Amino acid sequence: MTNNQPIIVGLDIGTTKVVAIAGRKNEFGKLEILGFGEAKSNGVQHGMVLNIDQTIRAIEEAMKNCYASNRELDIKEVYVGVAGHHIKSLQTRGDRVRTATEEVIKQFEIDQLVEDQYKTYIPAGDQIIDVIPQEYTVDNFQNITDPIGRTGVKIGANFHIITGDRNAIKNINRSVESTGLRVKDLMLQPLASSAAVMSEQDIEAGIAILDIGGGTTDLAVFYEGILKHTAVIPFGGENITNDIKMGLGVLKSHAEQMKLQFGSALADAAHNNAFIKIPSLRGLPSKDISVKNLAGIIQARMSEILAFVTFHLKQVGLDNKMLNGGIVLTGGGSQLKHLIQLTEYVTGLNARIGYPNEHLAGNHIEGMEKPMYATCIGLILKGYNVYESSLNELKSENTNTEVEVINNQPEKEVVIRVINKKPKSFKEFMTSIKGGVIDLFKEEGDLKL
Repeated sequence: MTNNQPIIVGLDIGTTKVVAIAGRKNEFGKLEILGFGEAKSNGVQHGMVLNIDQTIRAIEEAMKNCYASNRELDIKEVYVGVAGHHIKSLQTRGDRVRTATEEVIKQFEIDQLVEDQYKTYIPAGDQIIDVIPQEYTVDNFQNITDPIGRTGVKIGANFHIITGDRNAIKNINRSVESTGLRVKDLMLQPLASSAAVMSEQDIEAGIAILDIGGGTTDLAVFYEGILKHTAVIPFGGENITNDIKMGLGVLKSHAEQMKLQFGSALADAAHNNAFIKIPSLRGLPSKDISVKNLAGIIQARMSEILAFVTFHLKQVGLDNKMLNGGIVLTGGGSQLKHLIQLTEYVTGLNARIGYPNEHLAGNHIEGMEKPMYATCIGLILKGYNVYESSLNELKSENTNTEVEVINNQPEKEVVIRVINKKPKSFKEFMTSIKGGVIDLFKEEGDLKL
């Protein structure tokens, strides 16, 4: 049987590594991984491209390795993840007083309400990436999922606005396109990771996705079927490695190796009499490092990251009794020993590791199910969502709407009521994420790199 589905490539430009994964859906809707490549990342710090030349070389090496894994690949465009300190979010409130109060609320009025939010004041140099409506109000009625078809004088909504630094995102685009690839679109890394590790039940139950990367830790919170909050916490695995290096007086390479091999997020779980021998340098005596001290350093930094998570959840009014799905840990840093226990202790929420294997075909390349590849898998899924939505644009099952005829009397205008549903399913969640983000950051000068 010939597979006519397109090959879609996700490119994760991280602080510690650049990963490229090529995938294609099979007849069962699962992703077959057709190519994989990664390279050490040198030009990126805390999720932001600081050295374009080094980043270009890292992307080229990752793509070279991806081609080496499958000589038949021909890659021209990629979906790229965006993260970094510059990604911020804020909550706003918008209202509009209607003129035609006798008529039912229509879609264009909702569109105008959303468009008004793009005028929200943000710092110079930043760009609004997405405006996500949450709960609507019509006059005195609150917490309305779908105001279309109702009548009222005033319509309003709470919005979640995501912003990013214009130049930081343009640097990502320049780096990728300088390698000869085209950026098909951008997607926020916490949303990409969420797409890869969440199930249908998670979206409905309420859940926090925590993607612990090398330079940052990304948070996405879902409640009652909607994206409630996103945040970028400015600490990640690199900070833990640097803490070990400074705290124990060892080389960074030794600190990273100790973290991966012997590290634990709970000092109480480490053995008191266990030591790690570090090779000597230039005739100096070798060092014996206490495993318990190592765990204490890791626990301190991870506790700080988790305290940020608790702060953000309280900020949006979600305490530990409201997220029935708990916290899902993903990303490379999620593999620390005893991190689940520390997370549950600090946040009071149930915790588990999120693996991107739910969407993978059974015969995938070994290792692809690791949490560190969740962002790339999510980017491929977003690419397929865009592709499938474009194919079925005119079909009602892909518009997230139901249509109800209110008045179909002869020779009178037919009034159509469009009922928007909460994005509780995986497909609806993916469709709710804005596409065409890259177009916001492209200018004529970008075509002449």
